[in-house]
Amino acid sequence: MAVSTFDLDSGALGLDFANTVEWHASDHPQDKLHDYAGLLAWAEAAKSVSADQARRLRELAAQQPQKAQAAFERAITLRETIYRLFAAYAGQGAVNAQDMAAFNQVLGAAMSRSQVAPGADGFEWGWPEEEPDLDELIWPVVRSAANLLTADTLDRVRQCADDRGCGYLFVDTSRNRSRRWCSMESCGNRAKAQRHYERHKQQR
Repeated sequence: MAVSTFDLDSGALGLDFANTVEWHASDHPQDKLHDYAGLLAWAEAAKSVSADQARRLRELAAQQPQKAQAAFERAITLRETIYRLFAAYAGQGAVNAQDMAAFNQVLGAAMSRSQVAPGADGFEWGWPEEEPDLDELIWPVVRSAANLLTADTLDRVRQCADDRGCGYLFVDTSRNRSRRWCSMESCGNRAKAQRHYERHKQQR
């Protein structure tokens, strides 16, 4: 899958992962990920894995296709859990306890493999360079989601207001916290055109 097909501007890696389904809140969601290779292409585009990690994971997936498929299915289950958690929060609804428990289970497994290491400007979180693990490409994703869930910017998480069910999640970084759409070029422009049509219809 071409890198250009991925939306990577939500403001958080965890939300970028949730947004790998278009029309997520509609009755006709369109999944951009269909297998482990596609998942890995997204992870490389999103920089949740390095080029070297991607190469090693690609080789491992080719050697163990059944395990790669199982890892892909776990990743998709995590994605849907992340999506429901943030969609519920953005819509001011109740967070599902089972989703929270499932998320924490994956988070615990990921964090048990994490470590702190010296970085360019001090210290940073990282992962040990051991034998490749087919699940490792989702570890930064679940940590990103956990960081956002506990951040003071959580109240800026929004879901596209398009009434057709776009479902796109994003962190609103606008100065007055007024962003409503995934982008003005798509859902925002449609809403603007619809309002214009309704005004003229009333005038007629």
